[in-house]
Amino acid sequence: MKLIVIQFFIISLLLTSSFFEISSADSSCGGKCTVRCSKNDRQHEECIKDCNICCQKCNNCVPSGTYGNRDECPCYRDMKNSKGGSKCP
Repeated sequence: MKLIVIQFFIISLLLTSSFFEISSADSSCGGKCTVRCSKNDRQHEECIKDCNICCQKCNNCVPSGTYGNRDECPCYRDMKNSKGGSKCP
């Protein structure tokens, strides 16, 4: 019985620490991506999703403004989708 309780405690601790790491990464990118995608009416949710992926892969770097300024973040600028186009909005 003690073994089950210990296993449950360890699993809970691991899940909780992973959750906080993911949440903090999302929150640092979330605000930047909200601004970046604010004028994208047709595909807003897709823009936010792609921006967050790019932001996390590029160490929280998102170009300023809603369009352009890609030279501020070369990693963000150079990421490509499966068709060879720009992955990041």
